Amino acid sequence: MLPYPRIDPEIFRVGPLAVRWYGLMYLLGFLAAYFLARYQLRERGLKKLYPVLENVLFWGGVGLIVGARLGHVLLYYPGYYLKNPLEIFAVWHGGMSFHGGLIGAVVAGWLYARRHRLSFFWWADLLVVTVPIGLGLGRLGNFINGELFGRPTDVPWAMIFPAGGPVPRHPSQLYEALGEGLVLFLVLWSVRRKPWASGTKLALFMVLYGLIRFFIEFFREPDLGVSLLFGWMTRGQVFCVLMVVLGGLLFWIRRGRKEGPYLSG
Repeated sequence: MLPYPRIDPEIFRVGPLAVRWYGLMYLLGFLAAYFLARYQLRERGLKKLYPVLENVLFWGGVGLIVGARLGHVLLYYPGYYLKNPLEIFAVWHGGMSFHGGLIGAVVAGWLYARRHRLSFFWWADLLVVTVPIGLGLGRLGNFINGELFGRPTDVPWAMIFPAGGPVPRHPSQLYEALGEGLVLFLVLWSVRRKPWASGTKLALFMVLYGLIRFFIEFFREPDLGVSLLFGWMTRGQVFCVLMVVLGGLLFWIRRGRKEGPYLSG
């Protein structure tokens, strides 16, 4: 068994304001997406689109944060937050749903693209290959917070998490950081220059993320108070199945449709 490294979730505090590792991971994820997207535009000789990228990323980021929090509130614990509405704004306590964040980012990005005559799927493909960096960093933030830990196990690398009782558990946050973060990034980044139809890289992300997350959920402790479907399938796995199905449909619908950064006509 490995000792759990007790890292203070707060990096430093100035009066009532605290800088936390969890928030820093979100910031680093956005910065990584920004600079990697700029790199892709430079590869394509499209430096003139840097200002557009900044606007797309800003509004997509707003949608992601709002959607991630609302997804956690509405999809997982609506009863608790109905009784404690002020806790909805306490994002520093953790509690961000990836699936809600994806929905929020897609909705905000689509609305912005529609208003400015941009190709939503072209920009989605550009940005989605950078997303796993933020996912991996976010899981490291969960690990530091000691949350979203794994199920009990006797593997040699098991850890005892402060909030998980005296039982050794899978460090499932690290599994997710590796699978949804590093591995998924390497796959998507390797195909970033493929001249595929617009939207198919987004579809590939949805399918691969759904499959990876579905598998790793077997090692992660189910969310407290959230019922299991069929007695074994977690809420996260249900959403992952939907992601895989929707990703497959998107791939089929978008096949052969190539677009530039702006809509024609």
